[in-house]
Amino acid sequence: MAEREVRLMDGGHVVVVDGRPQSHVDLADPTRLAFDYVRRMGDVIDALGDPGAPVRAIHVGGAGMTLPRYLAATRPGSRQTVLEPDEELTALVRRDIPLPPRSGIKVRPVDGRAGLVDLPDDRADLLVLDAYDDGLVPPELLTAPALAEVARVLAPTGVALLNVVDRAPFPVIRSTVAGLRAVLPHLAAGLEPATRRARRPGNVLLLAGAAPVPVEAWRARSSTGLSPYQVLDGGQVSSSFGGGTPAQEADTACWPG
Repeated sequence: MAEREVRLMDGGHVVVVDGRPQSHVDLADPTRLAFDYVRRMGDVIDALGDPGAPVRAIHVGGAGMTLPRYLAATRPGSRQTVLEPDEELTALVRRDIPLPPRSGIKVRPVDGRAGLVDLPDDRADLLVLDAYDDGLVPPELLTAPALAEVARVLAPTGVALLNVVDRAPFPVIRSTVAGLRAVLPHLAAGLEPATRRARRPGNVLLLAGAAPVPVEAWRARSSTGLSPYQVLDGGQVSSSFGGGTPAQEADTACWPG
């Protein structure tokens, strides 16, 4: 059985599951994003459309719900649905770091794959996949059928933002890039230079859409923070992470674990 707790750390509340920090939440300032990769995801959110305009968002994975809180603060009026299967964790979060009143955030106790299948077409302007099990994205969320569900749920101008951890030679990223390209042809990626050069594992953010994604607006934000990172356009994504094949269920058995 998973061990879940909320610790006071780094000026906020950190959700910890089986010893792994999952989320950092600053109740006094929900726009403060303490984890580097989460700040990069915040940069993507800021780059979408008109600044401050509300969006319809789906979050696959919730934990402490850092990004839903950020969206609610920076884009008031957004309608958000969080797919989080761990009901005990959600109850802990609601008790120790409750969501703000009238936040527009609804939490559904369902796993990401089943939750996506149940959603109607054209449901989201933004879909965030940030789900983890023992430090890795559940493989069933990155298969070709799952990514087809992601594309179906998005509005025509909507975008999907996926946070994927991998290491050289990047079998998970290459397969996910190929799977996304089959259904959402416009891509960008954000990552640390050391990860791109295969010097160490890391979080790779993949941004995909049926329409062009805001590469330049994201790139403009990538060099202004405390931890600068690289934003790759579609051609650079192909150069760095091309050559993969969309994964079917059986293919994920050989991925790093």
